[in-house]
Amino acid sequence: MSRLFKDIFCLSFYKSFCNEFSLLSPSFDAQLFIDKIFVKEFKFFELKERISHTAMVFSEFMPKDFLEASEKLIEFVEHLTSLGVKRDSIAYLFLSDYIWMYGIDDLTSSIKAIEVVTQFVTCEFTVRPFILKYPDEMMKQMLTWSTHDSEHVRRLSSEGSRPRLPWAMALPLFKKDPSPLFSILENLKNDSSEYVRRSVANNLNDISKDHPDVLISFVEKWKGTSKETDWLLKHASRTLLKKGDSTVLALFGLDPSGLTVSSFGVDTPVVKIGERMSFSFILKNDVNGTKRVRLEYAIYFMLKNGKQSKKVFKISEKDIGKGYCEWVVRAHSFRLITTRTYYPGEHKCSVIVNGKESLACPFDVVSVER
Repeated sequence: MSRLFKDIFCLSFYKSFCNEFSLLSPSFDAQLFIDKIFVKEFKFFELKERISHTAMVFSEFMPKDFLEASEKLIEFVEHLTSLGVKRDSIAYLFLSDYIWMYGIDDLTSSIKAIEVVTQFVTCEFTVRPFILKYPDEMMKQMLTWSTHDSEHVRRLSSEGSRPRLPWAMALPLFKKDPSPLFSILENLKNDSSEYVRRSVANNLNDISKDHPDVLISFVEKWKGTSKETDWLLKHASRTLLKKGDSTVLALFGLDPSGLTVSSFGVDTPVVKIGERMSFSFILKNDVNGTKRVRLEYAIYFMLKNGKQSKKVFKISEKDIGKGYCEWVVRAHSFRLITTRTYYPGEHKCSVIVNGKESLACPFDVVSVER
């Protein structure tokens, strides 16, 4: 059995889709649909290519007039929902792709379809081409969606408008000026759904990468509103916290004074790719009273060009009392993963306490063959 994510687009899925779609379209030619899906190049398509390819084939069996097609699409999604088909089945992402690929010139019909489809499978990627083409109309709609009864529609208003949504086209207009997002975020900051609040945090974190002062102003304005909002703000501040931004650290009570790190060292000076690097240190609180401590470590990874790139990883965050002393031992895996390539050579590791970084300790990463 295949373990590749893209292989959710398999014959059994397409047969299931055809069975259900045929109930609404008796003239639908299921065999022709499957023949058009499984072109000779299909096995080489990656996930996003399979989604787009399926949307294109699907369009051949839909009405050419998008108003009529959108009504049929809504009917089909409501049919799947009535059957109890699991929401956010990735295989059905082609339905949301279909909307922007073939409905981009019919904003009214597309908005109606998006509102229904996103309650079945996310349309966070779908709305972005519409925002770029119809910024004023779409942001008015996104604001309306931020007060919708469905948490999935409310989340769409914040997630779909993120300036830097991963795996999606960027929204340069909001990188330059995020102010059109503020009313949406205000509406959702105390949302009853954690799913929605997490999206607000992600949106604010995106904003902080271009406008740290904006994120700071939201922290100052909202902090203390509720336990849930405080969590949202901390999550939204993660990029600035990892950068050691002094203003953000102070806002969250993360003062490095009186905290000491000693006996820091890398316990595995040579690490083979695929193995783990371990390090240890002593953390002590020398001041009176309780201290809030955010503990992180940084790895300076060797790049292909021979330079190093720093990445920060969180260990913990907690309160410690006067005289607190702990021997901390941690490890970092150099197991091969698809999102990172490891290059042999000198790396470095450091410990960060409330934004204050220790001297970095070197270690060598070597290939398995060595």
